[in-house]
Amino acid sequence: MADIELSSLIRELLPDTDEPVTQYLAGYIADPSTDASEALLVSRQMLESFAPSLSSGASSSSSPSRPSTPTELDKVLGKIAELLEAREADEVGELRTLDKVMNMKRSAGMNATFVLQGGGVDLESINKGKASRVDMKKLEKQEAKLRAKIEKRSRRDLYEGSKLLASQKKQQSYEEMFLKVNPLESLGSAKGKSKDIHLVNVDVTFGSNRILTGASLTLAYGRRYGLIGRNGVGKSTLLRHIALRDIAIPKHITILFVEQEIVGDDTPALQSVLSADVWRERLLGEQDALDKRLATLAEGSAEMEEASGRLAELHEKLAEMDVEGAVGRAAGLLAGLGFTEADQHRPTREFSGGWRMRLALARALFVKPDLLMLDEPSNHIDLNALAWLEDYLQTWQGTILVVSHDRAFLDAVATDIVWQHSARLDYFKGNFTQFYATKTERDKNRRKEYETQMQYRAHLQAFVDRWRYNANRAAQAQSRIKILEGLPDLEPPEQEETETFKFPEAEKISPPLLQLSEVSFGYTPDKLILKGINIDVGLDSRMAIIGPNGAGKSTLIKLLTGELKPLTGQMNRHGRLRIAYFAQHHVDTLPAHLSPVSFLATRFPGKSEQEYRSHLGSFGITGITGLQTIETLSGGQKSRVAFAALSLQNPHILLLDEPTNHLDMEGLDALMDALAKWNGGVIVISHDERFITGVASELWVCADGTVSKYKGDVAAYKELIVNKIKTTKP
Repeated sequence: MADIELSSLIRELLPDTDEPVTQYLAGYIADPSTDASEALLVSRQMLESFAPSLSSGASSSSSPSRPSTPTELDKVLGKIAELLEAREADEVGELRTLDKVMNMKRSAGMNATFVLQGGGVDLESINKGKASRVDMKKLEKQEAKLRAKIEKRSRRDLYEGSKLLASQKKQQSYEEMFLKVNPLESLGSAKGKSKDIHLVNVDVTFGSNRILTGASLTLAYGRRYGLIGRNGVGKSTLLRHIALRDIAIPKHITILFVEQEIVGDDTPALQSVLSADVWRERLLGEQDALDKRLATLAEGSAEMEEASGRLAELHEKLAEMDVEGAVGRAAGLLAGLGFTEADQHRPTREFSGGWRMRLALARALFVKPDLLMLDEPSNHIDLNALAWLEDYLQTWQGTILVVSHDRAFLDAVATDIVWQHSARLDYFKGNFTQFYATKTERDKNRRKEYETQMQYRAHLQAFVDRWRYNANRAAQAQSRIKILEGLPDLEPPEQEETETFKFPEAEKISPPLLQLSEVSFGYTPDKLILKGINIDVGLDSRMAIIGPNGAGKSTLIKLLTGELKPLTGQMNRHGRLRIAYFAQHHVDTLPAHLSPVSFLATRFPGKSEQEYRSHLGSFGITGITGLQTIETLSGGQKSRVAFAALSLQNPHILLLDEPTNHLDMEGLDALMDALAKWNGGVIVISHDERFITGVASELWVCADGTVSKYKGDVAAYKELIVNKIKTTKP
């Protein structure tokens, strides 16, 4: 038998190897499920780790006392290679008989360490009085590696499926995808038909993950739905399935899903928005072709009458689309999202990723589909553009299904909330605040009802247990047994999932920590970006900086971190001050090939693996997630890794640039709670009204080349912005 032969060879050539390791390795090689491509590497690592002679040889390879060890190890590895090759050959060969007859009834009760080797040998008895030389930490590390490999192998199909989906989407242009989902033939087919969506028994899967099972999808035309749920529950996957009509949405209902930024080219931004309406572009192209054709046809001919009739149909359809006002409408959308008149004529390739996402949003709003789907639209726009978008969507004529973690946005926009959880969809009337109050009250009632039912059952059971064998009370006990048996199964209410973040206590240092006095900055003295800035930051500071993109917020952050030096004015910084800076590009540039544990060990060496895992657990990265490669993590999980790294700097001041992007509501609550308990200074740049209100005690507006304290709250600032945009509407 192969495992016995290998065990004997290890005992002969490497006699110092601990017996449990020998048996474990022999069983690992003999196991048919073992991956042959990894078996040699795992075997070498285990023998080098757990054979004392090899360990000492590895630590002092120049020692002359053991010159033959490498040869002995090579012989063992050579034998393992032979066994693996023989096993692969046997898998396609004939059936074999066992070397010995085995009584399976007896073997079922044998000790797990009992093996056949020319007679029974109970290893447990042999090693009872023998101290084990196994390094348990090394053994745990090896088992962790094996678990990670198994986990990765089991998820490989899922990752490949995701890549395949992405590549398929990239192969199709926007126009091709639009016409595939919304065929031109369906133009005008919706007259007299309901645009409500009501589907039952909806199943959605992605790879091996089940997103929805037997769910009901109900979207009433003209309502605005906020889709909420934990990170990883499958909200974006559901939107993609709807967008590609993998879910049977009626064909007369037009659909558009804003997910990715547009591809930059030489097309001006305004023209890019106009060309997003593929139906309009096709009809205009056909109209131009007919005008040219009519000029060549003979007056009164049958062909001319046919072409004239078709042209009249086109004019009617284009009039319904309001082609005449298209340019003004597109310009208004771009202006609301922060594009100046000059920006609207710039090529799309000149815009950054965030601005291209705004273009994608403007294009979708211009098309006016029956069902508009948005995935975290507030992640890519500043507070000014968000205020305009909230106001604009409140007058939207069609149906909206939007995924967002921004509670203030959902309060302003949503008429209904769809809660995705446990592979189903639950519906609530009203905005997020109303949903939260209703859900809280419902959960409270369910817990109360569950506890009442459990007390009732416990009371019945107590009576049965006490009087079951009493002759006088047996009938009463039997009656209660029947009552218990007739009660329905009781499901405990779902437990509310909570998260906690924890920042280390900031070391006390004497003020002033960081001061800017009459500071001005520009890349050239004649073109200043910021001027006359006066800011004093201490351990008790809670500041939020708001303002339009391009006003200088990032420049101010770089001045505070010391990355930029002021042209004029004075900056005072405490010599022991530590500032930790969080930005979205830091999350995007985390090393994809490392695990969170390895990343922290590389950046902040000196701790054990368990300490790193415990620290990651303080930010919601628990279990096997800490050992997965960062490229396999969601956006919210990557943000948590970045926060974990941030806290290891032991900062006095946190500078957070859009920290709420990709965090779900539970993660956002955990971050707000951690910042409220932390004793250091906090400066945030954010578009999230609730986050700003919950964290900051001071509001600073960066605009018109300066930074000044704003006396109102965020809601008042947003109202001011919307009124300003409406009065300057092009």
